[in-house]
Amino acid sequence: MIAAIKPPGSNTRGLLAYLYGPGRHDEHLDPHIVAGFAMLGMPDPGRDENATLTELARHLDEPVRLRNSEFGQKITDHVWHCPIRAAPEDRYLSDTEWGEIAQRIVQAAGIAPAGDDLACRWIAVRHADDHIHILATTVREDGRRPKLHNSGIRVGDECREIEKDYGLRRLKKGDRTGTRRPTQAEMHKAERLGWGQTSREWLQDRIRAAIPHATSAEELLAYLEADGIEVKARRSPSGDLLGYAVGRRGDLNKNGEQIYHPGGKIAPDLSLPKLKARLESSQPEEHPTARRNHPNTPWHQATDALDVLCVDLADDIRAQAHITALGELLEATAQKAPANLHTELHAASQAFARAQRSQIRAEDRAAWALRSAARDIVNTATGPDGSVLATLLAALVWAAIVAERWHEAKSHAHQADAARQTVWHLQVAADRTLTPLLAELEARPPRKEARLALVSDVRAAVPDHAERILADPSWLALATVLADAEAGGHNPHQLLKEAAAQRELTTARQPARVLITRIRHTARNPVPNRRAEAARRRSTTTAHVATQQARNPMSAVTTAPAKSQHQHRR
Repeated sequence: MIAAIKPPGSNTRGLLAYLYGPGRHDEHLDPHIVAGFAMLGMPDPGRDENATLTELARHLDEPVRLRNSEFGQKITDHVWHCPIRAAPEDRYLSDTEWGEIAQRIVQAAGIAPAGDDLACRWIAVRHADDHIHILATTVREDGRRPKLHNSGIRVGDECREIEKDYGLRRLKKGDRTGTRRPTQAEMHKAERLGWGQTSREWLQDRIRAAIPHATSAEELLAYLEADGIEVKARRSPSGDLLGYAVGRRGDLNKNGEQIYHPGGKIAPDLSLPKLKARLESSQPEEHPTARRNHPNTPWHQATDALDVLCVDLADDIRAQAHITALGELLEATAQKAPANLHTELHAASQAFARAQRSQIRAEDRAAWALRSAARDIVNTATGPDGSVLATLLAALVWAAIVAERWHEAKSHAHQADAARQTVWHLQVAADRTLTPLLAELEARPPRKEARLALVSDVRAAVPDHAERILADPSWLALATVLADAEAGGHNPHQLLKEAAAQRELTTARQPARVLITRIRHTARNPVPNRRAEAARRRSTTTAHVATQQARNPMSAVTTAPAKSQHQHRR
């Protein structure tokens, strides 16, 4: 059940004319009142042919007129309008049930609190099977205005209780991080102009697509302008950026003027302060164990950065930062991926936009590596080869699954659902990318003796999942990957253990496929050469001693006699 509180209006008679009228497409049938304030005492124009809408409007507006005459200041925002709609699959609700629902909604909103004899005047009109409209005038009988702050949240919470009490479809509870739903006017305008999206939806997509290309808010606005978007910046006298609004060309008001939408009204995480925190976060100190000697492409770097997301979820603010940056990486990947993957990856990026944000504050600095990888990808001149892209997409699938589980653990229902949709789209793209790679691997399987040895490695390294791996249709391809890695100096047993530790296999649909991408990514790294490492350390030590002696010549003089004395004693 959805209750959509409309912006306040000033024409009670005009709204009644719409509610009792035929509707825009003759969809209004048998309009009539199902509930109202206790002292309504007026005949229903839908049931009494002698009753008029003008009389009903005057009766509802009486406290407004009295306040206007007493204070000498006309109120122009006194019409409260809230349609309440049941889901298409919900059962039929009687007039009595809709009346009870309307009573609960006005109580929750603060229009007519329970037991308040001086509350606002209101009625609920039904003109269809699946919804009602509540109309109220927001001046109380004592002349005061009702307390409607956060009424939308209270009404939403009450709808969730109504669904439970009446056995209706259960929707997820909101958390104030969602975008505003398009209004009827916005949708009709988009349809009239032949646009597939409303302006706010379209602008949100354009801003999210631009984020990976920018390292500051100023760069982001410049990129949007270059992309053909109307940008209006608000600046201080010193020139500092204080806010921004954007507009879609051709979206004009009735006076022919460009309509602008502030970033925070497009989506909560696109306000200027939140964008600046994300884009302008500094690079953290590199971890002492960070790998420095691997010749990584941006695609490899992205896969490495995703490993951090999967293990860095213990701290909520760091986890939220990584999940936010994951959305940027998804968008960057969608922009640079081959054309046959654009549809699925773009859908994944759009779905994950809802999973990017929650009420938990993000420590954006923690996700610098992931965000940097996204920027490098959108700025690279060439796309990835099939093997590298398959590895990255498999890592993105797992990262989205991890994000879904984190949101579920935090009871973020909407975000978990968005992450679940993202996983589905990513899985389709990952399977499509991996298919030619599997065919190539299966075409050159290792010899029978080598395969038997690799079976033993699988049973020893991942005993809990060995049978599923060996029964997987992609086992032969995995055997080829392990044989290639072994030929390059890697230990198949160790590679299997590391890959299984990075991604749990219990929930994997095809565990052999998961291991293929992980092992190919790890096996690209050179095998450590112990002799070369020992020689490097010796040369480093010798160079260090020589440098110290050059800086302090006396050290050589003092050490020489000591050496001769030692030799003399021997």
